[in-house]
Amino acid sequence: LTIQNRQAKVEVVPSASALLIKALKEPPRDRKKVKNIKHDGNITFDEVLNIARIMKDRSMARHFSGTVKEILGTAQSIGCTIDGQAPHDVIEAIDNGEMEVPDQ
Repeated sequence: LTIQNRQAKVEVVPSASALLIKALKEPPRDRKKVKNIKHDGNITFDEVLNIARIMKDRSMARHFSGTVKEILGTAQSIGCTIDGQAPHDVIEAIDNGEMEVPDQ
């Protein structure tokens, strides 16, 4: 919510899970009829970085790598994979220094 010259402007930033599902390019579904859907698609690490750049302002992490780990945790909770790997394996690779995360 931004107020300028007594005019209020509302900006809506989608959640991390909504951005991940959009990156999976899944067809829209009827939320009343289809329940407990499993998102078992595969997205690239570059798409995860783009989502983390969008979510950077809302993240509580001090560094950009922490924001990327938050997005990877969300990816694990919805059940998708990153470059064919489980998201938790990618988080461990970032912690060990095997995978490089840019500063921004």
